[in-house]
Amino acid sequence: MRCDRQIAGVVTRLDDEMSTTSAKGQLTEADIKDMVAEWYKALDEHRPLTHVEEFLVADGPRMTFPERATDTMSEFREWYDDVTRKFFDESHRVDKVEVEQSGDVAAVHVVVTWHTRTWTPPEARSSQLSFEADQTWEVVSDASGKPRIKTYVVNDLRPL
Repeated sequence: MRCDRQIAGVVTRLDDEMSTTSAKGQLTEADIKDMVAEWYKALDEHRPLTHVEEFLVADGPRMTFPERATDTMSEFREWYDDVTRKFFDESHRVDKVEVEQSGDVAAVHVVVTWHTRTWTPPEARSSQLSFEADQTWEVVSDASGKPRIKTYVVNDLRPL
């Protein structure tokens, strides 16, 4: 009998934890923070476009970068192709992620420190660039409950 109670207690505890992590269609702060970290890891590693697209809404995210804005997946693909050819040895350090949730939509404030290198032929050396980027994202839940970036705005890019 005692063993049955312990097992029942474990099952109840697991059920409670599962209900706070990710109900279908509901975003959690932990899911969003994990997605932010994975997004920057994918950018740093210049992952294939098909992998990077998995972070975005399928119907085309609205993204505003210092160099251009994108409203369609095709425009995002062009931007990604350009920046992965221009910037190298990138590293992003996520300094802040603040999440305000409302059901399956979240407003996310991100501050990230970005270090990168560029090279302009025929210069003898590459250049090091470092910035602090202040960003606002809108993240939505897809049909499977995974967070996806719907809007992404670089509010400020401050040289370090």
